[in-house]
Amino acid sequence: MRHWLMKTEPESYSIEDLRRDGSTFWNGVRNYQARNFMRDDMRVGDPVLFYHSNSEPPGVAGIARVSRESYPDHTALDPENEYFDPKASEADPRWYMVDVEFVEAFPEVVALDRIRRTPGLETMPLVNRSRLSVQPVSPEEFERIVALARNPEE
Repeated sequence: MRHWLMKTEPESYSIEDLRRDGSTFWNGVRNYQARNFMRDDMRVGDPVLFYHSNSEPPGVAGIARVSRESYPDHTALDPENEYFDPKASEADPRWYMVDVEFVEAFPEVVALDRIRRTPGLETMPLVNRSRLSVQPVSPEEFERIVALARNPEE
């Protein structure tokens, strides 16, 4: 089992939206490395830190879980969709997505500033300015962030 962090802008799709919906497809990833993580490495049951970016404060808002392994991102084939890619086709979809399901919303966002100050999280791609919307985290990093969410005074 691998652990992940997936970024979203909460005005587009938030942890509360995922709570309401129960599950959703994770479409629109247009970075090859992030796509490869989803296509090649994500498995059903993998836990996900659900990260709100471009928010105040940015940070981890909750936990999701991969509920369906990768399949072609149909939005790449739709000329009316913002994620349309004219180079994608049915034969060569280029872009993939996974489904994620709601697990837990944290009472408060674990802010990026707090994550940066926490010992043991210094090597996370997130704190080293990775702009990837999908990135791996170690099991220890995952558990440390969950502990921060459940112990706000820590």
